[in-house]
Amino acid sequence: MPVYSARVLVSLRPSVLDPAGEATRAAAARLGVSGVSTLRIGKAVEVELEAPDAEAARAQLELLSDRLLANPVIENWTLELKGDAAAGA
Repeated sequence: MPVYSARVLVSLRPSVLDPAGEATRAAAARLGVSGVSTLRIGKAVEVELEAPDAEAARAQLELLSDRLLANPVIENWTLELKGDAAAGA
């Protein structure tokens, strides 16, 4: 069965305050890095998944992202399906 690699990027919704991002932006200014007006922190989740085809892999990854990896009340997510990792093997 093919193995698909994916990256799920999770970020806070624009309307949600990001205290960690604001603290990091302030720390950057203290380090002398000027010009950073906005800094928001998210997470990237790398997943490898066996599935019969890309459509099935995407469906499973969307379910995983929506119900487990992100909190849909305060976070958005995007999925980058990288394709069949076993291709060419």
